[in-house]
Amino acid sequence: MDNLSWQSTAGLKLHAQCWSPSTPAKAVVALVHGMGEHIGRYEHVAKFFNNRGIALLAYDQQGHGQSEGARGNIVSAASLLEDVGLLLAEAQKRFPGKPVFLYGHSMGGNAVLNFALRNQPAVAGIIATSPWIQLAFRPSAIKVWAGRLVNRLAPTLSLTNELDSLYLSHDPEVVKAYNADPLVHNKITAGGGVVLLKLAQKLNTTIADLKAPLLITHGSDDHLTSELASRAFAMRAKGDVTFREWPGLYHELHNETEKEVYLNFLSDWMTEKGRF
Repeated sequence: MDNLSWQSTAGLKLHAQCWSPSTPAKAVVALVHGMGEHIGRYEHVAKFFNNRGIALLAYDQQGHGQSEGARGNIVSAASLLEDVGLLLAEAQKRFPGKPVFLYGHSMGGNAVLNFALRNQPAVAGIIATSPWIQLAFRPSAIKVWAGRLVNRLAPTLSLTNELDSLYLSHDPEVVKAYNADPLVHNKITAGGGVVLLKLAQKLNTTIADLKAPLLITHGSDDHLTSELASRAFAMRAKGDVTFREWPGLYHELHNETEKEVYLNFLSDWMTEKGRF
């Protein structure tokens, strides 16, 4: 595993890591993580893919993990999506000529889908897992109103993100590790919240027409982001689109008790689309 870093267009130093297989990579996954977490939580995913000849490259999003920025803050929608572009460029530079899969989870799924809609990247496939297209719960109306008001006055003021860790996975060890992780936080700034809600609202109303194959996966019992919104997005979308519901599972499918079956499904889909 290699530790990397690069400068974002917002002037923030972003921490990144690259996990490569012991033999030359057949393909590479460029991964964007979810809210409040960091790329270290995907080491087991990287090792799984490495065993199948697939490299994984990921970065801590601005305001997360070991990257710079106020915790949970997003400088702007443009900077959030430009960070995805920097990741993709690094993946293509490190693994020239290899199939690249752009993979986003939750908040990262929001960013990846918005980036793909704007830029139509030349990738072998796009994977959005439990994407934030719509929340599965209704945020406090007062908090949303206050967040928009505060955003005008103090956009970096920190609020709690209302994410309930009990609904990440049915595996209690995953929840325990998450709660004890010093790099995990439950913060979102007023400005960050406004940016993400606007980006999610766009996804919730758009008809996607992507050039690259798209895979969307979601647990039917996700209490954090809406499985129904993911399904509706996939049904509206044009092109090579696959939607796969995972009955009874929570938000982090890659951390669920059935994670081996799930990751095999992702690997098989990538092998088919990347033809490797």
